[in-house]
Parts: sequence; structure tokens; C-alpha cells
Amino acid sequence: MTSPAKFKKDKEIIAEYDTQVKEIRAQLTEQMKCLDQQCELRVQLLQDLQDFFRKKAEIEMDYSRNLEKLAERFLAKTRSTKDQQFKKDQNVLSPVNCWNLLLNQVKRESRDHTTLSDIYLNNIIPRFVQVSEDSGRLFKKSKEVGQQLQDDLMKVLNELYSVMKTYHMYNADSISAQSKLKEAEKQEEKQIGKSVKQEDRQTPRSPDSTANVRIEEKHVRRSSVKKIEKMKEKRQAKYTENKLKAIKARNEYLLALEATNASVFKYYIHDLSDLIDCCDLGYHASLNRALRTFLSAELNLEQSKHEGLDAIENAVENLDATSDKQRLMEMYNNVFCPPMKFEFQPHMGDMASQLCAQQPVQSELVQRCQQLQSRLSTLKIENEEVKKTMEATLQTIQDIVTVEDFDVSDCFQYSNSMESVKSTVSETFMSKPSIAKRRANQQETEQFYFTKMKEYLEGRNLITKLQAKHDLLQKTLGESQRTDCSLARRSSTVRKQDSSQAIPLVVESCIRFISRHGLQHEGIFRVSGSQVEVNDIKNAFERGEDPLAGDQNDHDMDSIAGVLKLYFRGLEHPLFPKDIFHDLMACVTMDNLQERALHIRKVLLVLPKTTLIIMRYLFAFLSHLSQFSEENMMDPYNLAICFGPSLMSVPEGHDQVSCQAHVNELIKTIIIQHENIFPSPRELEGPVYSRGGSMEDYCDSPHGETTSVEDSTQDVTAEHHTSDDECEPIEAIAKFDYVGRTARELSFKKGASLLLYQRASDDWWEGRHNGIDGLIPHQYIVVQDTLIS
Repeated sequence: MTSPAKFKKDKEIIAEYDTQVKEIRAQLTEQMKCLDQQCELRVQLLQDLQDFFRKKAEIEMDYSRNLEKLAERFLAKTRSTKDQQFKKDQNVLSPVNCWNLLLNQVKRESRDHTTLSDIYLNNIIPRFVQVSEDSGRLFKKSKEVGQQLQDDLMKVLNELYSVMKTYHMYNADSISAQSKLKEAEKQEEKQIGKSVKQEDRQTPRSPDSTANVRIEEKHVRRSSVKKIEKMKEKRQAKYTENKLKAIKARNEYLLALEATNASVFKYYIHDLSDLIDCCDLGYHASLNRALRTFLSAELNLEQSKHEGLDAIENAVENLDATSDKQRLMEMYNNVFCPPMKFEFQPHMGDMASQLCAQQPVQSELVQRCQQLQSRLSTLKIENEEVKKTMEATLQTIQDIVTVEDFDVSDCFQYSNSMESVKSTVSETFMSKPSIAKRRANQQETEQFYFTKMKEYLEGRNLITKLQAKHDLLQKTLGESQRTDCSLARRSSTVRKQDSSQAIPLVVESCIRFISRHGLQHEGIFRVSGSQVEVNDIKNAFERGEDPLAGDQNDHDMDSIAGVLKLYFRGLEHPLFPKDIFHDLMACVTMDNLQERALHIRKVLLVLPKTTLIIMRYLFAFLSHLSQFSEENMMDPYNLAICFGPSLMSVPEGHDQVSCQAHVNELIKTIIIQHENIFPSPRELEGPVYSRGGSMEDYCDSPHGETTSVEDSTQDVTAEHHTSDDECEPIEAIAKFDYVGRTARELSFKKGASLLLYQRASDDWWEGRHNGIDGLIPHQYIVVQDTLIS
């Protein structure tokens, strides 16, 4: 039988197995609870996200409405009918442009935040709802699969328990049979030993009696041994049978144990991971898509905001007081334009309108002129000193108002301690105690500046009045040859202006001056000139004078360019009539440049001859000017932007912004294709622009001048260039590329070495290049200073 110790050990093994199974069963239960909790947290997270974006959508919508109210509040002022034209004119000023862009940015942000709110409500939140529904449905199905896996695992554990108990039972039977077999073997050994001892103790007796006793004892021993042998054989068979059962049970147990361990390992290592994957199926990807929708909306909001801010930044960079002053004076030219000069009003038939410089007042006028000259010298010196002080003070004010204190990036640098914004902002420029002191210094400097400015203006006014008196006295007394020459030149100019001419004098003179002195002037026609000088030059032309005649280069180039633009802008009828506006706009839509030029030519050919001559002259000049765009920064497009509004006005009822862009494109095309658009001199007789600022005429010259460059130089060439030995050639270097327009003109590249024989006219030289004699334009070369007088 089984010993108590072995029985106790078997009970301990069973108890340990039961404990292990209970722990596994508890783990399986906790696993389901953990997955349930994870699902609840996931649903709660998705619900929080929905509530968050729903609230954020409300905030965005409220913010959008507030921005819209803010913009409408100020835009309503600009839409008021009072002073509507004044406000419309003011829109071209750079500060007003900044203000309009700022309001447009607010409206843009309002629309963007409305869009953002709509995306939150109708896109992102429904995504989270779908993710929540999908997660709950997938978790339910995954839980069913997990429960099945756990049931299968517990079934395997129960089967292992049954096999183990069977093994223990058969093994116990085998041990019991073995014990019984050993006990039978011991009894057999004991019986055999007992028989041997009895034979040794027997004494000799009579033969007959001895034989009988022996036979009887031998019979008894043989019967006992047979019984023991039979018992041993039975127990041996029983043991063999139980031993075989125990072996088979152990094999089954070991196989079941291996299978159970493999099943448990698979469940914990693979099945649980797959189960969690089933629970998470599509969750992270769907959440990723929803949050990326949020990121896309926010990033596009930022991009839209940056685009608006870039436009505002560009407008801020273009804040220019000089340009705004020029625009203001151009917009209200009738207000700022100097009035007509006061004319002498004779009294009672007195027709003398000149100073009387005859005796006896001549000596008095001479003395008075000398006194005025002496006083003017003193006043000019004093006023120049005041001007220097005023300019230095103005520079100080500009340094104060242009200090770069606008960077507030430090206010947006947050540390891990999450300092409050208030504590950061307290360190900004506006909160520093020194601001009051700086403001006081600025106001004191401004007061001093205006004091000096008033003093300077008063002095300049006095100088102007005294200078006018002095000049009139000097002119009357005949003490200024320069004034007399100016009068003679003015008379000649007036005579030219009086004769009928195809190109207006103001156009010809301004273009000639710019061609001679301003082809490389940076920003020509884009930079505003002095309004005072513009008015002076404009008034001189209106009086029939030519203030730009001669070779003097003492005028401001931007002012002359402004006079030319102002002339075309001030025409009663624009150079491009409004009745051909739509036909020209239709040409702009053509992609092929040659085809576009052909259609523009057809439209323009209906215009009067005089208009076509002016157009041909002007656009030939603009094309020539654009060839120096590397120096003057004015390519055909930039020139078109400057001249488009002056040459062609957009009819009322059209979108000014989009139509003006088409107008600029049209002007650009004409500048580039002017030779293909306008008739040639043989097709249309009249003046044409010549590269040097002069004007070639293919008909009778209205100014009484020669007809071409060749004709203008023939007499000079015949008189002076009789032989190469009469004068030594002068070396010159080409400043720019030049392509001759006639067989008489030489072509050369920039940097080429040229030989000059003599001057053929003010604008041309007789010279040689690459062994060929011809005409060389003066404006395109640099002559050796040591050889030129």
C-alpha cells in the first residue's frame, strides 16, 4: 500500500497545480477587465475630443463674428457718401493702403475662422464620432473572440488536470502491485530457508520410520511452495499490467503537459497581442486622420494669415512720405498748381509795363540793385546756416522716430516655468520708465525744429522777394549777359513752339533730355521728383518756353520724367481713346506675342495720323530706355506700370484693378513690339525718335531743322574732314552696345575701342571702328579727357 508520506506529497502536487490554475484564471479575468477599462478610456477620450472641438468651434465662430463686426465698423465709414471722392483719392496714399490692407486682413481672418469652425463641427467631430462607434463595435467582437480563447485555454488546463490525476492513479497502482510482488518474493525466500533448516536438524532413525517421515514432510513443503509460487505469479502479472498502465498514463501526461504549456505560451505571447490589435483595429489610423484634418485646417489658417501679413508688411515697407506727397499733389493738381501770374494793370491808359531805367532814376536803380545784391549775400549765408541747423535737427527727430523698438519676440518665449504673459510684457519698450523722458526729449526737439523751420521759411521768402527785385533790376539795367542770352533763346523757342508740329514741344524736349542724360538713371519714371520743379518746368512749357534747351544738366531727372508723365495724364482726351479700349483689351488675351502685336496694329491704325506719330515717337523712346534696365531698373513691365494709368484710362463701370493689369500688359507689349505695331517712316511720314535724343523727320521739319542725321553732318564733314592728316584721331571707349539704324551709323559693343576724327554735331562724331568710317553717337562713348578740350 502507498505510504502516508507519498500520499501527502501527491496532495501537495495537486494543490500546487490547483493554485497555478487559479492564478491563470484570475489573470484571464483581469485581462478582460483591463481591456474593458481601456475601451472605456478610449471612448472617454474620444468624447472629450468631441466636446473640446465643439467648444473650440463656438469660440472660433464668436471670434469670427467679433472680427467681422470690427471690420464692418470701420469699413462703414469708408462707404459713407460724405466726401466719397476725397476718400477714393486718398486710397492711393501708402498709410491709407496699410489701413485698407489691415481691414482686409481682419475680414480675411474672420472668413478663415468661420471656415475653421465649420471644419470642426462638420468634419472633425463626425470623424471622432465614427472612431468611437467603430472602436466600441470592434471591442465587442474582440471581447467575444478573447472569451472564446480563454475558454479554450481553460479546457486545455482541465484536460491536463484529468491526465495528471489518471497518471497519479495508475502510478500508485503500479507501486502498490510492486510492493505486493516484493512481499511474495520475500515469503518465498523465507519458505525455502525454513525447509533447509528443518532438513539439517533431522536425526537418524530406523530406515522404515525415517522414510515415512521424510515423505510426509516433503509432501507438506512441496504444497506450501506451490502456493507461494502461484501467488507470486499472480502478483507478477498484476504488477506488469499496472506498470504498463502507469507508463502509458505518464506518456499521456507528458504529452498533455507539453501541449498545455505550448497553448499557454501561445495565448500569452501571441493571442493576447493579436487580441489587443483587434481592439485597436483602425483606431490609431482614424485618430491620425482626424487630427491631421485639424492640423491641415490650422496650418492653412496660418498660411492664409501669413499671406495677408506679407501684404501688410510689403505695404509697410512701401510707406514713403515723398511718394505720398507727390501723389497728393498730383491728385489735387488744381489745388497745388501755382496760379496764373499777376499781370500789370495799367492805370488811366498808362501802357508802360517795364521798369524805367532812364535818367534821372537810372543811378537810383543801380544803387538799389547793388544794395539788394549785398543784402542778398548776407541773407543767403545766414539762411544757409539756419538750414543746416534745421536739417541736423530733422535728422535727430528721424533717428528718434525710426528707432527699431518694434521687436516683441521676447514676449512669446515661454520657459518651462510657464511665466505669465503679463510678467513678460512688463519688460517691453512701452512699459519702461524712460519712455516719458524720451517723449519729452522728442517734443522739445520738435519744437526747436519748427522754430528753425519757421525762421528758414521766413528767410527764404524774404530772399525770394529780394532776389526777384534784384533780377528785374539787373535785367532792366542790362548787367546780366546770361539773362540776355536766355531771352534770345526763349524767343527762338517761342517761335518754334508757335509753328505747327507733330510732336509737342514738352514731349520732344523731355525725351531729348532723358535720352542724353538719364538713360542710366535708376528708377526713372518710378521715383517721384520735386513737385516745385515739376510745376516750374510745366509752367515754362505752357508759356511757350523750352526750359530744357541746351546741354545744361542742372535739372532733376525725376522731375523731368514727372513732367512727361503729367503731360500725358493731363490730356483732355487720353492718348489711347476710350472707344478702342475693349478692342485693345481683346488683343491682350492672345498668347502669341506676334499675333497680339498684329491685332494691336490693326486697332491703332484707325487713329489720326498725329496720334500715331506721337505714339510711335514715345514708344520708340521707351523701348530704347528699357534696353538700359540693368542700370535704371526699368524693364518694359516696370515702364508699363508707370505709363499705363497716364496713357489709357479704364472706363467707368469696370473693375479698376483687373483692367489696369490688362492695360499694363498692353503697354508692355507695345514697348517690346513697337517696330511691328507702328507704321514705318515710309508708311507714315513724320518725326521718329533717334537714339541720342534727337528727332529724325521724314517730311518737312516743323522746327526748321535738318531732316536726318546724315544730312546734319554732311556740311560739317565736307568742311572739316577733308583728309585724315588734318587732325590726329582721338581714342574713345564704348560705354554701351549700339546698333546702327542706317548704313551711315557704326555698330559696336560695350568696351570697344573707337577712333574719333571730329564732332559732326552735338550728338554725333565722325569716326572709325573695325576699319569702317561712319557716325558714332556721343552719348554711348567715353572720350579721353586729356585729348578733349
